Amino acid sequence: MDTPPKTAVTAAPLHPLLAERWSPRSFDSRHELTDVQLTALLEAARWAPSASNTQPWRLAVTRRGSTAHATVFDALAPGNRAWAHAASALIVAAAETAGPDGADRPWAIYDTGQAVAHLSVQAQHEGFAVHQMGGFDRDRLAAVLPPRVTPVAVLAIGGRDDPAGLAEPFAGREVAARERLPLEALQLAVEPRPAAAAA
Repeated sequence: MDTPPKTAVTAAPLHPLLAERWSPRSFDSRHELTDVQLTALLEAARWAPSASNTQPWRLAVTRRGSTAHATVFDALAPGNRAWAHAASALIVAAAETAGPDGADRPWAIYDTGQAVAHLSVQAQHEGFAVHQMGGFDRDRLAAVLPPRVTPVAVLAIGGRDDPAGLAEPFAGREVAARERLPLEALQLAVEPRPAAAAA
């Protein structure tokens, strides 16, 4: 379903894929992602940058109606279960925080975030909605994933639907204006500190 865009008001012109991307909760429960569509999203994540090209992200794709989907859905926080059931798929984005040799991968979480960002922009290009969730039981998901991976986020992906079908407060959030901190609030000044005096 086509819903009105919520284009960001920006300090400089942005590519429409970035300016128009947002995180709805109103998903079409009849929409299904094809294998080709899912592959495009996963390919976008695959080509994200990573430290030393380690590619530490791992993505567990579960489609609505499957046993795996039910397992992921049950691990979501109640507020997310109220609407995420309608999404076409739930994807667990996890980070391999240690390599096969046991060495730490300190940038794994950061790199996984980059992969998810790439996926979300590709989804916007394809006309799909993505809502990233941090509200889930990490221990429950970690228990059903392979060793050495840490669940970072769960992504609800699918087609958009009429927000009027959502209960409050979610329906109101769908039509509310988008907000961000002003650009100045996000910029830091680099201020060298005086060297400590010698003892």
